[in-house]
Amino acid sequence: MNKTALVILAAGIGARYGKGIKQLEPVGPNGELIIDYSVHDAVQAGFERVVFIIRRSTYDDFRTAIGNRLERW
Repeated sequence: MNKTALVILAAGIGARYGKGIKQLEPVGPNGELIIDYSVHDAVQAGFERVVFIIRRSTYDDFRTAIGNRLERW
């Protein structure tokens, strides 16, 4: 059986944002990232996998910020 996957396009440079990768910005009361809310809602809706489309040049920052935090879902 195939698993339903959420594909998150996070490769934009955020030129208007001006300070890094906007999807990795802490916005929640406990430091939740914008991307945390997207993944949480997707899991609640029945998605079983998450695929991130990112720039190779942002991989290290993305990996550091995301780390193992998504394993809780």
